[in-house]
Amino acid sequence: MINVLITGANRGLGLGFVKKYLEKNVHVLCTTRDISGSKELLECKERYPNNIEIFELDLLKENGAKTLANQLNGMPIDILINNAGVGSSNQHFEAVSSKPWLEVLKVNLIAPLIITQSLFENVKKSSAKKIYFLSSQLGSIGDNTSGGMYIYRSSKTGLNQVVKSLSVDLKPKGITVVSLHPGWVKTDMGGPNAPVSIDKSIEGMIKVIDRTDINDTGRFLNYDGTELPW
Repeated sequence: MINVLITGANRGLGLGFVKKYLEKNVHVLCTTRDISGSKELLECKERYPNNIEIFELDLLKENGAKTLANQLNGMPIDILINNAGVGSSNQHFEAVSSKPWLEVLKVNLIAPLIITQSLFENVKKSSAKKIYFLSSQLGSIGDNTSGGMYIYRSSKTGLNQVVKSLSVDLKPKGITVVSLHPGWVKTDMGGPNAPVSIDKSIEGMIKVIDRTDINDTGRFLNYDGTELPW
């Protein structure tokens, strides 16, 4: 049984990954800021008591990722999915300010790398050796024709650069690193008008995860497998 670790798993796409992988009889390791308040994760634990482990992780805490690594105690991680992320309001040119911008960068840009750094040895000792980062088409420089959304766009553009560098650095170790766009999805962040359901996005991304390997490292892929411009 392979081990899949998913961050930000208490709702939205993270929870979608958890449910779908549990259906596939995968051993799921997942993180949330507050276990007691993660009702649906606890329901998953009741239904699949032997296939899921839940860990508390606050991405803004300095030693959160190291604590998680210690709790895992060397367990191999075949697939690491850096899903946790946040959005921001007031992102038009006249309203942008530094405090909310820095908060988003900490969660969307810095934390995924720190988590990957802390869990590198776990991934390295696994058989699959795969790391995926949930980015966004809004982070694409080549696709930006509408402007605005300075805070969120810049956090995902920066994340894509992290992914590209990691893909170069970790390829000699046989580790696949890919940036994924989940689509515009009906979640709390995506809103009710988004055209893609959570199930459709998750099913597509898992197909991409299943078929990508070291030859695909450093790519930026849509949930349907198509290539996206950096």
